[in-house]
Amino acid sequence: MSDAKRMLIEVTGGDRVGFLQGLVTNDLEKLSDGLVYAALLTPQGKFQVDFFLVPWGDAILIDVAADYGEALMRRLTFYKLRADVKLQELTADVARGVGDMPNGAFADPRHEAMGWRAYGPGFAFEAQTDVDWDAIRVAHCIPEIGVELIPDDSFILEMGFERLDGVDFRKGCYVGQEVTARMKHKTELRKGLAVVKVDGAAPVGTPIDAHNKAAGTLYTQSGGHAIAYLRFDRATEGMTAGDARVDYIKEA
Repeated sequence: MSDAKRMLIEVTGGDRVGFLQGLVTNDLEKLSDGLVYAALLTPQGKFQVDFFLVPWGDAILIDVAADYGEALMRRLTFYKLRADVKLQELTADVARGVGDMPNGAFADPRHEAMGWRAYGPGFAFEAQTDVDWDAIRVAHCIPEIGVELIPDDSFILEMGFERLDGVDFRKGCYVGQEVTARMKHKTELRKGLAVVKVDGAAPVGTPIDAHNKAAGTLYTQSGGHAIAYLRFDRATEGMTAGDARVDYIKEA
């Protein structure tokens, strides 16, 4: 089953590994173990787009949300300069599911609950269309681009990329690395994503209020819980988002 929500970019050429290694947040050496989750940042350290890097014979595939694929292709082309790298869109099936992983598929590196991903013909019958992916994302606080992950605004450490194995602090320089490293070495993040309880409903993007002070934003909701972006110093009892009551679930 081809996933129209995803775009695949095939990266070939002798410089493909070094080219991507100098751009993305994670270490391409991890491709020997399977999928690599990573992002491209602005020079100022702000999130632009996230994707999976896929080992693909003598190439590397970039599995990216389709709505952001063309912009990523343009950005990569801008950085390519004279490197021995060729970029082209690849038409291939993309499938994902949970439970037993079919031969040739890859575990989703963000969290075991996100199951597996597979590329190419032969996986259509394995794909699962009845999985409540939003419920899984909420349960494990896994952000999605265009919802919690906001291009040119989000910072990946506030979005949980370290917990989701989407950033490597030992790989060396990449675009936006200095800002990310400074945030890493702060004593504590003051803002970030968290799971909250929600009594009621409010649209995605509804501001969260704590005693007449801005405390964050409510995002994906499922089963009485939600992903929220919070200012932790204001995440007190009695928060509201529109007509809904919001309670911060602190980690043990």
